[in-house]
Amino acid sequence: MWIPLLHGRAEVGKAEIMKARDADILIVPGYGNSGPEHWQTRWQNRIPSARRLEQRDWLKPVLEEWVATVVAEANAAEKPLVLVGHSLAVPTIIHAVPHITAKIAGAFLVAPPDVADPNIRPKHFMTFGPYPRERLPFPTMLVASRNDHYGAYEVAEELAEAWGALLMDAGEAGHINTDAGYGPWPEGSLAFAHFMAKL
Repeated sequence: MWIPLLHGRAEVGKAEIMKARDADILIVPGYGNSGPEHWQTRWQNRIPSARRLEQRDWLKPVLEEWVATVVAEANAAEKPLVLVGHSLAVPTIIHAVPHITAKIAGAFLVAPPDVADPNIRPKHFMTFGPYPRERLPFPTMLVASRNDHYGAYEVAEELAEAWGALLMDAGEAGHINTDAGYGPWPEGSLAFAHFMAKL
């Protein structure tokens, strides 16, 4: 079930809508990359202005290397940039933000892992912490699940408050990935469309 904690207007006038073609949408997968059925891959294939970031090694993530890749890809944007990150991409993007010189129009961040949790596995996820807590200088939506084994919902609440992000409650949606049944993710597509309309 999809439960929005913070609501926007259901209808937005055409003059206010930022269309996907007006943005450079950068898809940033997390640990292990997003497979062919993952919602990120589906969005990439469906949105002409979307491009996917590729890391050198998806299974042995190194914070500095992953951040540098995000910075380089983000700074190559020729249109206002919208970042779409899942899982370990969330801390990667947050660490990269101070080094991005391109205009960031917004960020849509899904399933943030708790990189301060000593019980998280793989354990080297902790090397991506701690999360910077500075308020983000662009609109951000953070989507979190109530039963994500990578991060407690309460951690996502605290991060959203620190970043000034809209928090969307995805209910019991696991890690919001293919294993949890989120290949097709119509609620996410709708939330992203509403988010884009606000930019």
